[in-house]
Amino acid sequence: MSRPWEADPATDFKRRLGKSALELGATNSGPECPDIWELENGDVAVIGRDLTTSLGTRLPDGVSIGADERLVVIPRSMLVAAKGDIPSV
Repeated sequence: MSRPWEADPATDFKRRLGKSALELGATNSGPECPDIWELENGDVAVIGRDLTTSLGTRLPDGVSIGADERLVVIPRSMLVAAKGDIPSV
């Protein structure tokens, strides 16, 4: 059975949504920074800490993580800063 949505591995990065981790004080300038990016095809890529193992055991009812998915966490300030860049439709 095919899924209604699949991630496109051929798409490219278009623009950062919000501010960089450095601007938000969420990093000390290292390369391992959380981030949110709009992709060329309109999808969104989130770079964050992989907490699939720890939080994945405590998911709310009706929530699941597929074998090819990971639960990532980013700082709240990063999502708040991206709010103005996220289209409403």
